[in-house]
Amino acid sequence: MFRINSLIENTKSSKEIYKGKLLHVFCDEVVLPNQEASTREWIKHPGACAIVPCFENGDIMMIKQFRYPMKQVLWEVPAGKIDATESPETTALRELLEETGLIAKDLHYVGHFYPAIGYSDEIIHIYVALNLTQATQQTDSDEFVQNVRLPFSQAITMIETGEINDGKSIVCLLRTQQWLRQQTLSFS
Repeated sequence: MFRINSLIENTKSSKEIYKGKLLHVFCDEVVLPNQEASTREWIKHPGACAIVPCFENGDIMMIKQFRYPMKQVLWEVPAGKIDATESPETTALRELLEETGLIAKDLHYVGHFYPAIGYSDEIIHIYVALNLTQATQQTDSDEFVQNVRLPFSQAITMIETGEINDGKSIVCLLRTQQWLRQQTLSFS
């Protein structure tokens, strides 16, 4: 039986093999817990924020967006990468405005998760946005999204039926559902 400390892999060397605008790919030589050598290829990511905008009547705002790697339009919660000079909260508010045109008076941090632990260090911070007002959507010049307002309960049903199959959105919606229940604000 292994103890936690005996599961740690130690980095012997690290080499950046690709540097893109968003992602940087590394190949590291590591020493395994049994003292054998191995390699680990992984992607360095700046981190991201995802937001579940919740209206007072129990609706949420989601987006539909074409995702090139999947070659399809997917249902998603608003989200985006953390810029170098930003805090996660600043990113969440910026992305909410950019993708939906919504401004949140109240923003609540409900946790984080790691979407790709086998090959990336990406972390996604989850926020619930409340007390929303509509402003002007400010998408990037290469970003095309469709906003869809729907009941929170419908989004949960869409997870169950497989209509929402973006992992980030599934985690965020389920974590938000739990957070809302704890706040006695259940929308589903």
